[in-house]
Formats: sequence, C-alpha cells, structure tokens
Amino acid sequence: KLVRREHLARMKPGSVLVDVSIDQGGCFETSRPTTHADPTYVVDDVVHYCVANMPGAVARTSTYALNNVTLPHALRIARLGWKEAMRRDPHLAEGLNVHAGSVTYEAVARELGYDYLPVAEVLAQ
Repeated sequence: KLVRREHLARMKPGSVLVDVSIDQGGCFETSRPTTHADPTYVVDDVVHYCVANMPGAVARTSTYALNNVTLPHALRIARLGWKEAMRRDPHLAEGLNVHAGSVTYEAVARELGYDYLPVAEVLAQ
C-alpha cells in the first residue's frame, strides 16, 4: 500500500485522503470501500473518501468526459486493428491485461497465481 497507517500520524487532523483506486484494492492501508450515500469515515483524525464509482456522482458529465478521451482510441483500433494500434501507442498497450488466456499485467498474474505473458511478446506475434 502507498500510505501505511503509521503515516496518518504525520498528517494534520482533518486531512482528507481520497482513494481513487479503491475498486482495485485501494492505495491506503486504512482504505475500505464506501458509497455515495455514506462516502466518508475517519481513522486517526484523517478523513477517508473511498467511493468505488466516483464518476457516478456526476454521471452525465463523466460520460461525456469518458467518451471524449476514449473515442479517439476506439477509432484508431477500428482503423488499424487492436494489435497495430497498440504497437503504435505504448499508452494504449499498457491497457492490455489479458490475451488468449494469459495475463499480461505482471502484478495481477503474480497476485492471482497465473502465468505472466509480457505485452511486448503479444505484440511481437
């Protein structure tokens, strides 16, 4: 975890931690999922906000934002095919997590006990 519980003692009382990766296990030792209806809790005088679907609070706006950033990638994939699009765009290639039954994200493969296949090997095929 990025922030351990002992780090909270160094923070000012009333400080706020926002865990944007709570739906992927969280990045703070003291994180636990919350909801839009009950979004915060306090640990050692530090407020935690750990809503799993933060964009859901502003669904219409977040939908437009998501569409604006993903549509160019979708069009590139449609034009070039997924493999060539990933060869040309390393950021897009970083989004490949599984291919043909193999996990291409090393930390996930290790954590879940699956074989790891590097993205570079997938794209070289």
